[in-house]
Amino acid sequence: MSQQTHSVATPDGHVVTAREALELLYLHLEQEAEAKLVAAAMRAGWSAEEALSAIDDLKLEDMQAIARRKS
Repeated sequence: MSQQTHSVATPDGHVVTAREALELLYLHLEQEAEAKLVAAAMRAGWSAEEALSAIDDLKLEDMQAIARRKS
């Protein structure tokens, strides 16, 4: 795993929201995690398509759980 430093804007200037400050890092981490999950599944003998489908299912379950908590 490579060590990369990501800068996040501070709240001092209030130029951006916390979400905007974290969005690029969040997307990068999401991409990195998905790549690692697919690689692990492929090492275990699953196809990339099967891994991506499983990841999509997990994401959907997460979104549904979040929606239930909010309601």
